[in-house]
Amino acid sequence: MTAKVLSFLNFKGGVGKTSTTALTSYNLAKLGYKVLAIDFDPQANLTSLFLKTKSIKTNDEIITIETSLMTAVNDDLNLKDIAISIDENLSLIPNAVDFSMYNRYLDKNIKTEQDKVDFFKNKIESLKKDYDFIFIDVPPTISLPNDTAFNACDQIIVVLQTQERSLSGAEVLIDYLQKTLIDDFNSDVDVMGILPVLSKRNAAVDEEILNSAESEFGKDNIFQHKIMVMERIKRMDMTGITDNKKDVWDKKVHAAFTGVAKEIIERLGE
Repeated sequence: MTAKVLSFLNFKGGVGKTSTTALTSYNLAKLGYKVLAIDFDPQANLTSLFLKTKSIKTNDEIITIETSLMTAVNDDLNLKDIAISIDENLSLIPNAVDFSMYNRYLDKNIKTEQDKVDFFKNKIESLKKDYDFIFIDVPPTISLPNDTAFNACDQIIVVLQTQERSLSGAEVLIDYLQKTLIDDFNSDVDVMGILPVLSKRNAAVDEEILNSAESEFGKDNIFQHKIMVMERIKRMDMTGITDNKKDVWDKKVHAAFTGVAKEIIERLGE
């Protein structure tokens, strides 16, 4: 089996993409799958979250990144050589602020637009035999660097926070993927579905946005498992991922994202 490459996306920021990437990756690893998470954002929020998580697991100080994704690109290193083991079955390709130079690297070193868009897909090809899942955490912008990440994916999962602007962002994203990557650059990327992030249980605005999403994208394309905005998830962003089996809120978070992980497996099977 070669890895499936996925990304959680929305062109609106603050919808929980990085937390969703981290917690889905973490729980897929807990299910026994080999998972690699690639931080593709120069803000390096996923890197920070996972290094804090590793610190919790090992009771050590947070480690310092020695080789970032941009360094690996510049020096043509195998990405597996810079992967950091975070937990059993879970590894991270770390990022740093120097990744802001990635766009310049593409313009300087690669001639055609097609080859630029294909660059990162080719870069991670050798990793696929070593993992079951590869997740790429991408910032919420339309740009050439992000195009290279989108094109490297087999599946995109649109994160839909139940806000009107998030719904608009999802619509723009799907239209962009179709018209730019698939039509113009012959990408094989597909949209697996829409993952709702709910603000409150049974809130009227949640129901309204979900109904609009079902009307726009079709009910079968909406994930059955939905994520609630929880304070514990926000705390994990600061502390790292905690997994105390006796803590009711940790259990709720991991139960939710285990459900998402299992639904991803089911949808891939379909």
